[in-house]
Amino acid sequence: MNSENTIKKTNTTTYKYRPVLYFAAAYFFTWIFWVPAIFLPENISVVLMLLGLISPAVVSTVFILCSKSKALKKDLRDKIFGFYKVNWLNVVLSIGIFALIVAGSILLSLLFGQSLDQFSFTKDFSFTGVGVASALFTITIASVLEEIGWKGYCEDSIGNYMNWFWESVIFGAIWSFWHFPLIFIKGTYQASLMVNPWFVINFFVSAIPMGFIITWVYLASNRSILACIIFHLFVNFMQEKIAMTPETKCVETIVVLIATVIIVIAKKDMFFEKRHIGRILEEKSA
Repeated sequence: MNSENTIKKTNTTTYKYRPVLYFAAAYFFTWIFWVPAIFLPENISVVLMLLGLISPAVVSTVFILCSKSKALKKDLRDKIFGFYKVNWLNVVLSIGIFALIVAGSILLSLLFGQSLDQFSFTKDFSFTGVGVASALFTITIASVLEEIGWKGYCEDSIGNYMNWFWESVIFGAIWSFWHFPLIFIKGTYQASLMVNPWFVINFFVSAIPMGFIITWVYLASNRSILACIIFHLFVNFMQEKIAMTPETKCVETIVVLIATVIIVIAKKDMFFEKRHIGRILEEKSA
C-alpha cells in the first residue's frame, strides 16, 4: 500500500510548472519574429507574423514533451482530443452570452450616436492585405494555435499556484501585452486601431475581462482546449465580421466587464477555490 502511494505521489509531484520561464520563452520566440515584421515589406511580414503566432504553441509543446512527465503529456492529449471533456451546453451558453454582449453593445452605442447599421456583416476583414481567404485562415489558425499555446501549458502553470481568479487577472494582462508589436505591423487589426490612442488602450484593456470568460469556458469543460478553440473562433469571427465601430468596441469592453462580474459571482467556487492548487495533474496519474 505504501509503495502504491509512493508511486502515485511521484507521478503527480515530480513535475514543477515553470510559468515565468514559459512566458519569457513565449514572448521571446514570438517577438523575435514580430519586431522585424514592423520594418519589412508586407509579403515578408505576413510570414513572420504567422511564425510568431505559432510560437506559444511550439514553446508549450516543447515544455511538455521535455518535461519527462507522463501525466503532463497525457493531460495535453486529453485537453486537445478529449471530446468527452467538452461541456457542450456550456460552450453553446458562452457563445450565446457573447452574441448578447455584441448585441447589447451595439444597442447601447446608439446613445452615443452610433448606427443600427452595425447589425450587419462587414464586406471585408480588418486585415485584408493578403486576401479574404488568408484572413479567414488567420482567424481560424489564431484560435487554434493561441489556445493550444496558452491552455496547453500557460494557464495551468499559473493556476497550479493560485486560485483561478488571480490566474485570470495575471494571464489576461500577460496575454494582452503579448500582442503589443502588432500595433506597429501594417495590415493587422491592431494597427488599424492606431487612428485613436483610446482604441488601442481599449484593445489591451478588453483582453483582461475576456480572459475571465475564456477561463470559465476552459474550466467548465474540465480544462478542454477544444472548447476554448470553438469559443475563441466565434469571438474572433464576431469581432471581425459584425460591423461594430471602434467606438462601439469601447462600449463592448464595459459590457464584457459586466458579464465577467456576473459570471465570477455565479461561479464563485470555480474562481476562488484552492483545492486544485498543486494538484492539477493528480487525476492523470490514476
